[in-house]
Amino acid sequence: MFDSDFETARLPRGDYAPLLSQLDGLLAGEADLGANAANLAALAFHALPDINWLGCYWLRGDTLVVGAFQGRPACTRIALGQGVCGTAAARRETVIVEDVHAFPGHIACDPASRSEIVVPLIRGDRLLGVLDVDSPLPARFDARDRTGLEAMAARLLAASGEAPPLP
Repeated sequence: MFDSDFETARLPRGDYAPLLSQLDGLLAGEADLGANAANLAALAFHALPDINWLGCYWLRGDTLVVGAFQGRPACTRIALGQGVCGTAAARRETVIVEDVHAFPGHIACDPASRSEIVVPLIRGDRLLGVLDVDSPLPARFDARDRTGLEAMAARLLAASGEAPPLP
């Protein structure tokens, strides 16, 4: 069960255990990937310190299309291999960027973003999309964030069905 008192509490950096527990409560009994991604985005956005955008992009052909997110309006479409999201999707591996302005081909959806982590959402051998998190601080993300966000992505995919359809 989800603890509604949790939603306003910011976690210490690197402490994903309470967040994963809350996520388990949100995912319990729900198989819709779009609904689960929306709740993951809201939960994590309000719990993780020093972030300004958190959400999912879904793979449609050779393009990532924005899905559920929290933060300022986002880029709607990102080609595979372009920017941090497209690079993580094409490589099928988590990418951490300490300074997005130094990343070749960075797509500046929000000029306030300084660092970024992107986790591919892969079920079996099929890439469904990515989980993207931005911060206004340089070098905000580390190995603890990689481990925590990869665990969140794995739980999201284990609890959910197929990627949500485009409207």
